[in-house]
Amino acid sequence: MILDMAFTSRLTQGAAPSNSVRVRSESSRSHRSRPLRALFVHRDADAIDACVQELEKAQFTVSCDCVLNLAQCGQQLRSKSYDVIIVEYTPWHGKGSQVLQLLHQPLQEMAVIFLTPGLLSASIGEFTAEGSFEYVEQEHIAHLPMVVRRALNHKETREELAQAKKALQHSQSLYRALEDNPTYGIYRCDAEGKLLDANQTLVTLLGYVSKELLLAANQESEIIPNFRDVSLSAGRIPETKRIEPVEMEWKRKDGTKLKARLSGRGVYDDHGNFAGHEIIVVDVTEQRTLEDQLRHQALSDSLTGLGNHRRLFEVLHAEICRTKRTGREFSLLLLDLDGLKWINDQFGHQVGSRALCRLAEIVADCCRSVDTAARHGGDEFALVLPETGATAAALVGQRICDLLAKDTEKPPLSVSIGVAGFPQDADTIGTLLYAADRALYAMKANKPGSRLSAHSPNSFSEDSNAEFREIRE
Repeated sequence: MILDMAFTSRLTQGAAPSNSVRVRSESSRSHRSRPLRALFVHRDADAIDACVQELEKAQFTVSCDCVLNLAQCGQQLRSKSYDVIIVEYTPWHGKGSQVLQLLHQPLQEMAVIFLTPGLLSASIGEFTAEGSFEYVEQEHIAHLPMVVRRALNHKETREELAQAKKALQHSQSLYRALEDNPTYGIYRCDAEGKLLDANQTLVTLLGYVSKELLLAANQESEIIPNFRDVSLSAGRIPETKRIEPVEMEWKRKDGTKLKARLSGRGVYDDHGNFAGHEIIVVDVTEQRTLEDQLRHQALSDSLTGLGNHRRLFEVLHAEICRTKRTGREFSLLLLDLDGLKWINDQFGHQVGSRALCRLAEIVADCCRSVDTAARHGGDEFALVLPETGATAAALVGQRICDLLAKDTEKPPLSVSIGVAGFPQDADTIGTLLYAADRALYAMKANKPGSRLSAHSPNSFSEDSNAEFREIRE
Protein backbone atom coordinates (compact mmCIF):
# COMPACT_ATOMS: atom_id res chain seq x y z
CA MET A 1 0.00 0.00 0.00
CA ILE A 2 1.57 3.34 -1.09
CA LEU A 3 0.29 6.46 0.71
CA ASP A 4 1.42 9.92 -0.47
CA MET A 5 3.87 11.22 2.17
CA ALA A 6 2.73 14.80 1.61
CA PHE A 7 -0.78 13.69 2.46
CA THR A 8 0.49 12.01 5.66
CA SER A 9 2.32 15.19 6.62
CA ARG A 10 -0.75 17.36 6.06
CA LEU A 11 -2.86 15.02 8.18
CA THR A 12 -0.31 15.29 10.99
CA GLN A 13 -0.18 19.08 10.78
CA GLY A 14 -3.97 19.45 10.48
CA ALA A 15 -3.91 21.27 7.12
CA ALA A 16 -6.47 20.44 4.44
CA PRO A 17 -5.11 19.28 1.06
CA SER A 18 -6.05 21.32 -1.98
CA ASN A 19 -6.98 18.23 -3.99
CA SER A 20 -7.94 14.64 -3.28
CA VAL A 21 -5.00 12.26 -2.95
CA ARG A 22 -4.76 8.95 -4.74
CA VAL A 23 -4.02 5.78 -2.77
CA ARG A 24 -3.02 2.76 -4.83
CA SER A 25 -2.99 -0.91 -4.03
CA GLU A 26 -0.01 -2.73 -5.48
CA SER A 27 -0.94 -6.19 -4.24
CA SER A 28 -1.15 -8.78 -6.96
CA ARG A 29 -4.66 -9.27 -8.31
CA SER A 30 -5.77 -12.87 -8.13
CA HIS A 31 -8.56 -14.42 -10.10
CA ARG A 32 -10.59 -14.56 -6.89
CA SER A 33 -10.17 -10.86 -6.02
CA ARG A 34 -12.97 -8.34 -6.44
CA PRO A 35 -12.17 -4.79 -7.64
CA LEU A 36 -13.34 -2.13 -5.21
CA ARG A 37 -13.30 1.63 -5.84
CA ALA A 38 -13.38 3.37 -2.47
CA LEU A 39 -13.40 7.00 -1.36
CA PHE A 40 -12.20 7.66 2.20
CA VAL A 41 -13.40 10.77 4.00
CA HIS A 42 -10.98 10.52 6.90
CA ARG A 43 -8.22 12.52 8.60
CA ASP A 44 -6.16 9.57 9.88
CA ALA A 45 -3.83 7.95 7.34
CA ASP A 46 -3.18 5.00 9.68
CA ALA A 47 -6.90 4.30 9.94
CA ILE A 48 -7.22 4.38 6.15
CA ASP A 49 -4.26 2.02 5.80
CA ALA A 50 -5.82 -0.38 8.34
CA CYS A 51 -9.11 -0.36 6.42
CA VAL A 52 -7.41 -1.11 3.10
CA GLN A 53 -5.38 -3.92 4.66
CA GLU A 54 -8.54 -5.57 6.02
CA LEU A 55 -10.22 -5.28 2.62
CA GLU A 56 -7.22 -6.80 0.85
CA LYS A 57 -7.22 -9.68 3.35
CA ALA A 58 -10.79 -10.33 2.23
CA GLN A 59 -9.72 -10.62 -1.45
CA PHE A 60 -10.68 -7.09 -2.49
CA THR A 61 -8.40 -5.30 -4.95
CA VAL A 62 -8.67 -1.79 -3.59
CA SER A 63 -8.33 1.40 -5.60
CA CYS A 64 -9.08 4.40 -3.43
CA ASP A 65 -8.89 8.15 -3.01
CA CYS A 66 -8.78 10.15 0.22
CA VAL A 67 -10.27 13.50 1.19
CA LEU A 68 -10.52 15.20 4.57
CA ASN A 69 -14.13 16.39 4.80
CA LEU A 70 -17.58 16.11 3.26
CA ALA A 71 -17.17 19.30 1.23
CA GLN A 72 -14.15 17.80 -0.54
CA CYS A 73 -16.12 14.56 -0.83
CA GLY A 74 -18.83 16.37 -2.77
CA GLN A 75 -16.27 17.91 -5.10
CA GLN A 76 -14.61 14.55 -5.69
CA LEU A 77 -17.92 12.85 -6.49
CA ARG A 78 -18.67 15.36 -9.21
CA SER A 79 -15.72 14.06 -11.22
CA LYS A 80 -15.52 10.40 -10.27
CA SER A 81 -17.71 7.53 -9.11
CA TYR A 82 -16.98 4.90 -6.47
CA ASP A 83 -18.41 1.60 -5.24
CA VAL A 84 -18.26 2.64 -1.59
CA ILE A 85 -17.65 5.79 0.48
CA ILE A 86 -16.06 5.23 3.89
CA VAL A 87 -16.63 8.25 6.13
CA GLU A 88 -15.03 9.13 9.48
CA TYR A 89 -17.94 9.76 11.84
CA THR A 90 -17.87 13.02 13.80
CA PRO A 91 -20.86 14.71 15.49
CA TRP A 92 -22.43 17.24 13.13
CA HIS A 93 -24.18 19.32 15.85
CA GLY A 94 -27.63 19.48 14.29
CA LYS A 95 -26.42 19.51 10.68
CA GLY A 96 -27.59 15.98 10.00
CA SER A 97 -30.04 17.08 7.31
CA GLN A 98 -27.24 18.90 5.48
CA VAL A 99 -25.09 15.77 5.62
CA LEU A 100 -27.93 13.66 4.25
CA GLN A 101 -28.50 16.20 1.48
CA LEU A 102 -24.80 16.12 0.56
CA LEU A 103 -24.78 12.31 0.48
CA HIS A 104 -28.18 11.94 -1.20
CA GLN A 105 -26.80 11.63 -4.73
CA PRO A 106 -24.01 9.16 -3.80
CA LEU A 107 -26.63 6.95 -2.17
CA GLN A 108 -28.29 6.50 -5.53
CA GLU A 109 -25.15 4.96 -7.02
CA MET A 110 -22.84 3.76 -4.24
CA ALA A 111 -22.73 2.53 -0.65
CA VAL A 112 -21.85 4.74 2.34
CA ILE A 113 -20.21 3.35 5.48
CA PHE A 114 -19.38 5.34 8.63
CA LEU A 115 -16.33 4.54 10.78
CA THR A 116 -17.38 5.27 14.37
CA PRO A 117 -15.06 5.65 17.37
CA GLY A 118 -17.23 3.51 19.64
CA LEU A 119 -20.81 2.45 20.24
CA LEU A 120 -23.49 3.73 17.87
CA SER A 121 -24.55 7.24 18.90
CA ALA A 122 -28.02 8.74 18.59
CA SER A 123 -27.05 11.08 15.76
CA ILE A 124 -25.60 8.41 13.49
CA GLY A 125 -28.49 6.19 14.50
CA GLU A 126 -30.80 8.61 12.68
CA PHE A 127 -28.92 7.83 9.46
CA THR A 128 -28.48 4.07 9.83
CA ALA A 129 -32.14 3.68 10.86
CA GLU A 130 -33.09 4.75 7.36
CA GLY A 131 -31.37 1.65 5.98
CA SER A 132 -29.23 3.64 3.54
CA PHE A 133 -26.02 3.75 5.60
CA GLU A 134 -23.85 1.15 7.30
CA TYR A 135 -21.38 1.66 10.13
CA VAL A 136 -18.33 -0.07 11.60
CA GLU A 137 -16.81 0.62 15.00
CA GLN A 138 -13.13 1.56 14.80
CA GLU A 139 -12.14 -1.11 17.33
CA HIS A 140 -13.87 -3.75 15.19
CA ILE A 141 -12.31 -2.74 11.87
CA ALA A 142 -11.97 -6.43 10.97
CA HIS A 143 -15.74 -6.37 10.36
CA LEU A 144 -15.29 -3.88 7.51
CA PRO A 145 -15.10 -6.43 4.63
CA MET A 146 -18.35 -8.07 5.75
CA VAL A 147 -20.06 -4.68 6.04
CA VAL A 148 -18.75 -3.66 2.61
CA ARG A 149 -20.14 -6.85 1.07
CA ARG A 150 -23.48 -6.22 2.77
CA ALA A 151 -23.51 -2.59 1.60
CA LEU A 152 -22.74 -3.64 -1.96
CA ASN A 153 -25.52 -6.23 -1.78
CA HIS A 154 -27.87 -3.49 -0.55
CA LYS A 155 -26.84 -1.40 -3.54
CA GLU A 156 -27.67 -4.26 -5.92
CA THR A 157 -30.99 -4.76 -4.14
CA ARG A 158 -31.85 -1.06 -4.52
CA GLU A 159 -31.13 -1.32 -8.23
CA GLU A 160 -33.37 -4.38 -8.51
CA LEU A 161 -36.14 -2.61 -6.60
CA ALA A 162 -35.80 0.44 -8.84
CA GLN A 163 -36.39 -1.77 -11.86
CA ALA A 164 -39.33 -3.43 -10.12
CA LYS A 165 -40.75 0.01 -9.27
CA LYS A 166 -40.53 1.04 -12.89
CA ALA A 167 -42.38 -2.11 -13.91
CA LEU A 168 -44.99 -1.44 -11.22
CA GLN A 169 -45.45 2.14 -12.41
CA HIS A 170 -45.91 0.76 -15.92
CA SER A 171 -48.67 -1.55 -14.70
CA GLN A 172 -50.30 1.37 -12.87
CA SER A 173 -50.26 3.45 -16.05
CA LEU A 174 -51.95 0.57 -17.85
CA TYR A 175 -54.55 0.54 -15.12
CA ARG A 176 -55.21 4.27 -15.46
CA ALA A 177 -55.64 3.81 -19.18
CA LEU A 178 -58.15 1.05 -18.46
CA GLU A 179 -59.99 3.24 -15.97
CA ASP A 180 -60.36 6.04 -18.52
CA ASN A 181 -61.56 3.60 -21.17
CA PRO A 182 -65.36 3.52 -21.60
CA THR A 183 -65.43 -0.30 -21.55
CA TYR A 184 -65.81 -0.76 -17.81
CA GLY A 185 -68.61 -2.37 -15.86
CA ILE A 186 -71.43 -0.24 -14.52
CA TYR A 187 -74.33 -1.19 -12.26
CA ARG A 188 -77.07 0.65 -10.43
CA CYS A 189 -78.67 -0.02 -7.07
CA ASP A 190 -81.52 1.59 -5.14
CA ALA A 191 -81.26 3.57 -1.89
CA GLU A 192 -81.22 0.31 0.09
CA GLY A 193 -78.38 -1.11 -1.97
CA LYS A 194 -80.45 -3.61 -3.95
CA LEU A 195 -79.14 -4.32 -7.48
CA LEU A 196 -81.42 -2.83 -10.15
CA ASP A 197 -79.47 -2.86 -13.40
CA ALA A 198 -76.08 -3.72 -14.92
CA ASN A 199 -74.42 -3.11 -18.27
CA GLN A 200 -73.24 -5.89 -20.57
CA THR A 201 -69.57 -5.34 -19.73
CA LEU A 202 -70.23 -6.19 -16.07
CA VAL A 203 -72.35 -9.16 -17.10
CA THR A 204 -69.46 -10.47 -19.18
CA LEU A 205 -66.90 -9.80 -16.45
CA LEU A 206 -68.89 -11.98 -14.07
CA GLY A 207 -69.26 -14.76 -16.66
CA TYR A 208 -73.00 -14.55 -17.38
CA VAL A 209 -74.71 -14.62 -20.76
CA SER A 210 -77.40 -12.04 -20.05
CA LYS A 211 -78.30 -9.33 -17.58
CA GLU A 212 -81.45 -11.22 -16.55
CA LEU A 213 -79.43 -14.28 -15.51
CA LEU A 214 -77.07 -12.10 -13.48
CA LEU A 215 -79.96 -10.32 -11.70
CA ALA A 216 -81.63 -13.63 -10.92
CA ALA A 217 -78.40 -15.18 -9.62
CA ASN A 218 -77.68 -12.10 -7.52
CA GLN A 219 -81.03 -12.38 -5.78
CA GLU A 220 -80.14 -15.89 -4.63
CA SER A 221 -76.53 -15.43 -3.49
CA GLU A 222 -75.77 -11.69 -3.71
CA ILE A 223 -72.90 -11.92 -6.17
CA ILE A 224 -72.70 -8.13 -6.16
CA PRO A 225 -72.67 -7.15 -2.46
CA ASN A 226 -75.32 -4.92 -0.96
CA PHE A 227 -74.34 -1.68 0.76
CA ARG A 228 -74.88 -3.50 4.02
CA ASP A 229 -71.42 -4.95 3.29
CA VAL A 230 -69.00 -3.31 5.73
CA SER A 231 -66.11 -2.86 3.28
CA LEU A 232 -68.29 -1.07 0.72
CA SER A 233 -70.05 1.09 3.30
CA ALA A 234 -66.68 2.19 4.66
CA GLY A 235 -65.93 3.97 1.38
CA ARG A 236 -69.21 5.90 1.27
CA ILE A 237 -69.31 9.64 2.01
CA PRO A 238 -72.74 10.34 3.56
CA GLU A 239 -72.88 14.03 2.67
CA THR A 240 -72.31 13.62 -1.07
CA LYS A 241 -73.38 9.97 -1.41
CA ARG A 242 -70.13 9.36 -3.27
CA ILE A 243 -68.27 6.10 -2.95
CA GLU A 244 -64.51 6.50 -2.71
CA PRO A 245 -62.49 3.84 -4.59
CA VAL A 246 -62.56 0.54 -2.74
CA GLU A 247 -61.43 -2.92 -3.80
CA MET A 248 -63.46 -6.07 -3.29
CA GLU A 249 -63.13 -9.71 -4.23
CA TRP A 250 -66.08 -11.19 -6.10
CA LYS A 251 -66.74 -14.64 -7.53
CA ARG A 252 -67.52 -15.21 -11.17
CA LYS A 253 -70.10 -17.72 -12.28
CA ASP A 254 -67.41 -20.39 -12.76
CA GLY A 255 -66.13 -19.85 -9.21
CA THR A 256 -62.94 -17.99 -10.13
CA LYS A 257 -62.07 -14.81 -8.24
CA LEU A 258 -62.53 -11.33 -9.64
CA LYS A 259 -60.73 -8.44 -7.94
CA ALA A 260 -62.90 -5.42 -8.60
CA ARG A 261 -62.17 -1.76 -7.95
CA LEU A 262 -65.40 0.11 -7.22
CA SER A 263 -66.17 3.82 -7.22
CA GLY A 264 -69.47 5.65 -7.66
CA ARG A 265 -71.81 8.54 -7.08
CA GLY A 266 -75.28 9.12 -5.76
CA VAL A 267 -78.23 9.16 -8.15
CA TYR A 268 -81.26 11.44 -7.56
CA ASP A 269 -84.76 11.42 -8.94
CA ASP A 270 -86.56 14.32 -10.64
CA HIS A 271 -87.56 15.78 -7.27
CA GLY A 272 -84.02 15.79 -5.93
CA ASN A 273 -84.54 12.81 -3.66
CA PHE A 274 -81.73 10.29 -3.25
CA ALA A 275 -82.60 7.23 -5.34
CA GLY A 276 -79.50 5.05 -5.11
CA HIS A 277 -75.98 4.71 -6.48
CA GLU A 278 -74.34 4.24 -9.83
CA ILE A 279 -71.19 2.17 -9.43
CA ILE A 280 -68.25 1.86 -11.82
CA VAL A 281 -66.44 -1.50 -11.72
CA VAL A 282 -62.89 -1.97 -12.98
CA ASP A 283 -61.37 -5.44 -13.21
CA VAL A 284 -57.93 -5.20 -11.53
CA THR A 285 -57.34 -8.95 -11.18
CA GLU A 286 -54.44 -9.06 -13.63
CA GLN A 287 -52.91 -5.89 -12.21
CA ARG A 288 -52.91 -7.24 -8.65
CA THR A 289 -51.47 -10.54 -9.87
CA LEU A 290 -48.67 -8.67 -11.62
CA GLU A 291 -47.98 -6.59 -8.51
CA ASP A 292 -47.82 -9.76 -6.39
CA GLN A 293 -45.37 -11.25 -8.90
CA LEU A 294 -43.21 -8.12 -8.77
CA ARG A 295 -43.17 -8.14 -4.98
CA HIS A 296 -42.23 -11.82 -5.05
CA GLN A 297 -39.46 -11.17 -7.56
CA ALA A 298 -38.11 -8.29 -5.48
CA LEU A 299 -37.80 -10.60 -2.45
CA SER A 300 -36.76 -13.86 -4.18
CA ASP A 301 -33.55 -15.28 -5.59
CA SER A 302 -34.11 -15.97 -9.28
CA LEU A 303 -31.93 -19.12 -9.35
CA THR A 304 -33.03 -21.03 -6.25
CA GLY A 305 -36.47 -19.58 -5.57
CA LEU A 306 -35.52 -18.93 -1.92
CA GLY A 307 -35.66 -15.51 -0.35
CA ASN A 308 -32.95 -13.07 -1.38
CA HIS A 309 -30.68 -10.83 0.68
CA ARG A 310 -33.41 -8.19 1.17
CA ARG A 311 -35.91 -10.80 2.34
CA LEU A 312 -33.35 -12.16 4.83
CA PHE A 313 -32.79 -8.73 6.37
CA GLU A 314 -36.54 -8.06 6.58
CA VAL A 315 -37.08 -11.35 8.44
CA LEU A 316 -34.12 -10.78 10.77
CA HIS A 317 -35.40 -7.30 11.61
CA ALA A 318 -38.91 -8.66 12.30
CA GLU A 319 -37.56 -11.51 14.45
CA ILE A 320 -35.36 -9.18 16.50
CA CYS A 321 -38.35 -6.91 17.13
CA ARG A 322 -40.46 -9.93 18.09
CA THR A 323 -37.78 -11.26 20.44
CA LYS A 324 -37.46 -7.89 22.18
CA ARG A 325 -41.24 -7.82 22.56
CA THR A 326 -41.83 -11.43 23.70
CA GLY A 327 -38.48 -12.59 25.02
CA ARG A 328 -38.56 -15.67 22.76
CA GLU A 329 -35.20 -16.52 21.21
CA PHE A 330 -34.45 -17.42 17.59
CA SER A 331 -31.46 -18.83 15.73
CA LEU A 332 -29.66 -18.16 12.46
CA LEU A 333 -27.85 -20.74 10.34
CA LEU A 334 -25.35 -19.62 7.72
CA LEU A 335 -24.46 -22.28 5.14
CA ASP A 336 -21.60 -22.22 2.65
CA LEU A 337 -21.47 -24.75 -0.21
CA ASP A 338 -17.99 -26.28 -0.16
CA GLY A 339 -15.94 -26.27 -3.35
CA LEU A 340 -18.34 -24.45 -5.67
CA LYS A 341 -15.45 -22.97 -7.65
CA TRP A 342 -13.98 -26.44 -8.15
CA ILE A 343 -17.36 -27.71 -9.35
CA ASN A 344 -17.65 -24.82 -11.81
CA ASP A 345 -14.11 -25.43 -13.10
CA GLN A 346 -14.49 -29.21 -13.40
CA PHE A 347 -18.09 -29.58 -14.59
CA GLY A 348 -19.15 -26.15 -15.84
CA HIS A 349 -21.32 -23.37 -14.43
CA GLN A 350 -24.56 -25.16 -15.30
CA VAL A 351 -23.62 -27.98 -12.92
CA GLY A 352 -22.52 -25.37 -10.38
CA SER A 353 -25.92 -23.67 -10.59
CA ARG A 354 -27.59 -27.06 -10.20
CA ALA A 355 -25.45 -27.68 -7.09
CA LEU A 356 -26.77 -24.45 -5.56
CA CYS A 357 -30.33 -25.54 -6.36
CA ARG A 358 -29.74 -28.97 -4.83
CA LEU A 359 -28.63 -27.37 -1.56
CA ALA A 360 -31.55 -24.91 -1.70
CA GLU A 361 -34.03 -27.79 -2.10
CA ILE A 362 -32.63 -29.61 0.94
CA VAL A 363 -32.64 -26.44 3.04
CA ALA A 364 -36.25 -25.77 2.04
CA ASP A 365 -37.21 -29.36 2.92
CA CYS A 366 -35.83 -28.82 6.43
CA CYS A 367 -37.95 -25.70 7.00
CA ARG A 368 -41.13 -25.37 8.99
CA SER A 369 -43.82 -23.00 7.74
CA VAL A 370 -42.51 -20.30 10.12
CA ASP A 371 -38.86 -20.67 9.03
CA THR A 372 -37.27 -18.55 6.32
CA ALA A 373 -34.59 -19.83 3.93
CA ALA A 374 -32.68 -17.33 1.81
CA ARG A 375 -29.70 -17.16 -0.49
CA HIS A 376 -27.31 -14.80 1.25
CA GLY A 377 -25.23 -14.32 -1.89
CA GLY A 378 -22.97 -16.44 -4.10
CA ASP A 379 -22.56 -19.85 -2.49
CA GLU A 380 -23.90 -18.74 0.93
CA PHE A 381 -27.37 -19.49 2.28
CA ALA A 382 -29.15 -18.53 5.49
CA LEU A 383 -31.91 -20.16 7.52
CA VAL A 384 -33.85 -18.20 10.17
CA LEU A 385 -35.47 -20.41 12.82
CA PRO A 386 -37.98 -18.58 15.05
CA GLU A 387 -38.37 -19.75 18.64
CA THR A 388 -35.48 -22.19 18.25
CA GLY A 389 -32.48 -22.46 20.57
CA ALA A 390 -28.89 -23.09 19.56
CA THR A 391 -29.11 -26.82 20.34
CA ALA A 392 -32.14 -27.42 18.14
CA ALA A 393 -30.71 -25.17 15.43
CA ALA A 394 -27.48 -27.19 15.40
CA LEU A 395 -29.53 -30.35 14.91
CA VAL A 396 -31.24 -28.74 11.92
CA GLY A 397 -27.80 -28.02 10.52
CA GLN A 398 -26.75 -31.63 11.13
CA ARG A 399 -29.85 -32.84 9.32
CA ILE A 400 -29.04 -30.68 6.30
CA CYS A 401 -25.49 -32.09 6.24
CA ASP A 402 -26.81 -35.66 6.48
CA LEU A 403 -29.40 -35.20 3.72
CA LEU A 404 -26.77 -33.65 1.47
CA ALA A 405 -24.44 -36.58 2.13
CA LYS A 406 -27.23 -39.03 1.16
CA ASP A 407 -27.94 -37.21 -2.11
CA THR A 408 -27.01 -39.58 -4.94
CA GLU A 409 -26.83 -36.90 -7.63
CA LYS A 410 -23.33 -36.14 -8.87
CA PRO A 411 -21.05 -34.47 -8.03
CA PRO A 412 -21.33 -35.11 -4.27
CA LEU A 413 -21.81 -31.98 -2.19
CA SER A 414 -20.92 -30.91 1.32
CA VAL A 415 -21.66 -27.78 3.28
CA SER A 416 -20.12 -25.78 6.13
CA ILE A 417 -22.55 -24.38 8.68
CA GLY A 418 -22.34 -21.70 11.35
CA VAL A 419 -24.98 -21.27 14.07
CA ALA A 420 -25.72 -18.14 16.10
CA GLY A 421 -28.59 -17.34 18.44
CA PHE A 422 -30.36 -14.12 19.32
CA PRO A 423 -30.04 -12.61 21.87
CA GLN A 424 -27.37 -14.97 23.28
CA ASP A 425 -24.72 -14.30 20.63
CA ALA A 426 -25.61 -10.85 19.32
CA ASP A 427 -27.76 -7.76 19.78
CA THR A 428 -28.06 -6.50 16.18
CA ILE A 429 -28.45 -7.93 12.70
CA GLY A 430 -24.82 -7.17 11.90
CA THR A 431 -23.40 -8.83 14.99
CA LEU A 432 -25.68 -11.83 14.55
CA LEU A 433 -24.49 -12.37 10.98
CA TYR A 434 -20.91 -11.89 12.12
CA ALA A 435 -21.28 -14.49 14.90
CA ALA A 436 -22.76 -17.03 12.47
CA ASP A 437 -20.12 -16.20 9.85
CA ARG A 438 -17.34 -16.68 12.40
CA ALA A 439 -18.79 -20.05 13.39
CA LEU A 440 -19.06 -21.07 9.73
CA TYR A 441 -15.42 -20.35 9.01
CA ALA A 442 -14.40 -22.09 12.23
CA MET A 443 -16.06 -25.20 10.83
CA LYS A 444 -14.27 -24.77 7.50
CA ALA A 445 -10.96 -24.44 9.35
CA ASN A 446 -11.60 -27.65 11.32
CA LYS A 447 -12.51 -29.84 8.32
CA PRO A 448 -12.26 -32.77 8.04
CA GLY A 449 -13.91 -33.48 11.37
CA SER A 450 -17.14 -32.49 13.03
CA ARG A 451 -20.03 -31.68 10.70
CA LEU A 452 -21.02 -28.78 12.95
CA SER A 453 -18.90 -25.79 13.91
CA ALA A 454 -17.14 -25.35 17.20
CA HIS A 455 -19.58 -22.51 17.93
CA SER A 456 -22.42 -25.01 18.36
CA PRO A 457 -22.36 -28.44 20.08
CA ASN A 458 -22.03 -31.43 17.80
CA SER A 459 -23.39 -34.03 20.19
CA PHE A 460 -26.55 -33.81 22.27
CA SER A 461 -28.25 -35.67 25.07
CA GLU A 462 -31.61 -37.37 24.80
CA ASP A 463 -33.15 -34.31 26.50
CA SER A 464 -31.71 -32.09 23.79
CA ASN A 465 -33.09 -34.32 21.06
CA ALA A 466 -36.49 -34.32 22.76
CA GLU A 467 -36.37 -30.51 22.93
CA PHE A 468 -35.55 -30.40 19.22
CA ARG A 469 -38.43 -32.69 18.28
CA GLU A 470 -40.85 -30.64 20.36
CA ILE A 471 -39.70 -27.37 18.81
CA ARG A 472 -39.76 -28.65 15.24
CA GLU A 473 -43.26 -30.08 15.67
